[in-house]
Amino acid sequence: MDTRRNNTDTIDIDRRLSREEALELATKTGLHDLCGAGMRARIARFGHKAYYVYNQHLNFTNVCRNACRFCAFSKRAGADGAYTMDMEAARAKIRSRIKDPIREIHIVGGLNPELPYEYYLDLVKTAKTERPGAVVKAFTAVEVAHLADTYGFGDERVLADLRAAGLDMLPGGGAEVFAPELRAKLCPEKVTGERWLAVHETAHRLGIPTNATMLFGHIESWADRIDHLLALRDLQDRTGGFTCFIPLPYQPGGNALAAKGPDGVDLIRLMAVSRLVLDNIPHLKAYWVYSGIKAAQMALWAGADDFDGTLIEENIGHAAGADTPKGLTVAELKQYIASAGFTPVERDTFFNEV
Repeated sequence: MDTRRNNTDTIDIDRRLSREEALELATKTGLHDLCGAGMRARIARFGHKAYYVYNQHLNFTNVCRNACRFCAFSKRAGADGAYTMDMEAARAKIRSRIKDPIREIHIVGGLNPELPYEYYLDLVKTAKTERPGAVVKAFTAVEVAHLADTYGFGDERVLADLRAAGLDMLPGGGAEVFAPELRAKLCPEKVTGERWLAVHETAHRLGIPTNATMLFGHIESWADRIDHLLALRDLQDRTGGFTCFIPLPYQPGGNALAAKGPDGVDLIRLMAVSRLVLDNIPHLKAYWVYSGIKAAQMALWAGADDFDGTLIEENIGHAAGADTPKGLTVAELKQYIASAGFTPVERDTFFNEV
């Protein structure tokens, strides 16, 4: 039984939460009342609509110069299982589902030091050529920083070049958790949280919308989580460029961190807190690949309004032991959303209903 204090009458969904109030909600409010507040905030924005997208993932390489302790996807060059797609292989992967009405191509990979700068531009151009009607959502802020630092171009030059090649949006990966002392343990080779935020701020200034994530359920505290959310909220106040926030449950399989991972209650609690704290980021995603389908259905009742999409072969979470399917059909997505009590609505990357 959850014995934390019930605050049904005191959770005001229309008032901005301070750090202290957010932390108290997260740690002292009963689960039922917290989720109820998240649900009220969600209904005020979207009613009982729950969005999904027809998308395809393209993980073009797992070779990575970093060695994040929570990652089971990355490989060193030459290691067993290491791969990098050449442009024809990437083209073939995209064309393998050419008859499907895909609206979004999601492209992310490792930081492969052997790939030339032009490879990234050509990858975006290839996706646009093969799927001229689809949005290309590609390369995390970590990948952008890798290119900027490797070639000495600066973040703005890299983003401008990618946009000229056909980039429409940045995904939100690589944020992990912003606390410096935790990043020193989790991903010491990765760019800082401040750099991640700076790349996104530059993207927003250039007119490139982005998403945001947080990896949770490993060695972070609730205070670390709240500080992460507030850093996103502060940037959104300045730029308005974030479209969606995605809490990513840590996957405990096949990585050096060997933390336990969050349980369902922790996931649902964070969903509700995220909906209440992030009053200026419109959408909240229940990413079924990492959370599991059942937990994602419950997250819709805690404030989430998006169920993500078809995916068509996600590899990063599954390398760490995610036991969900690598993709779902539209019929399955609609069934899972409807059976949870919501109205499935197809969207594009920018949450325009289609």
